[in-house]
Amino acid sequence: MTAPQRRPEGSEPGLSKQLVVAEALRLADSEGVDGLSMRRLARDLGAGAMSIYHYVASKDELLDAMIDIVFAEIDLPPEDLDWQAAMRLRAASARQVLARHPWAIALMESRTTPGPANLRHREAVTACLRRAGFGIVMAAHANWLLDSYVYGFALQEASLPFDTAGGLADLTEDVYLPQLPADEFPYLHESAAALMADGYEPAGEFDFGLDLILAALESLRARG
Repeated sequence: MTAPQRRPEGSEPGLSKQLVVAEALRLADSEGVDGLSMRRLARDLGAGAMSIYHYVASKDELLDAMIDIVFAEIDLPPEDLDWQAAMRLRAASARQVLARHPWAIALMESRTTPGPANLRHREAVTACLRRAGFGIVMAAHANWLLDSYVYGFALQEASLPFDTAGGLADLTEDVYLPQLPADEFPYLHESAAALMADGYEPAGEFDFGLDLILAALESLRARG
């Protein structure tokens, strides 16, 4: 008969690193990452404060693991698509994931000990660009440009004081237009009124900007 395995010293029954990281992710999604602490995490898990350090040695290690989950949720650029279609799919997926985890936007490029999903993602993106014919330096330019656009758009989108085109229309009519008298701000007043009348949807700006970037990169790629 096999002897029962002993629980590692310092660990809590029913806890695991996976559960600890999942709870940290939940807290960050609901309240932001600034208030995340090992003490708070232990309290919400019903564990002793020091026992959390059995699973993650520091808050930096915890953040590394959380960011790795975020990268794991982003679709990799498919190998069976042309590079523009693959990058468009990957960018759209990253935008959706960052909308679920807005706290992660500022941390995506900050990790000095990236996890396996983080590295797999970066390898796949670089491989897609290199196979498409981008040189090493130009692939780096493309990668930086695409990431800067996606992260920047996600950050701006997360900070908007409305969620839908209807919300924007209401805000424009009730809040923005009264602050934009036509005699003082003729162009802003004209733009706000026209966009509201047309049912302007800011979310569509993502595809507009991404198409411009991809077209510019394709021109550079074609020139070799």
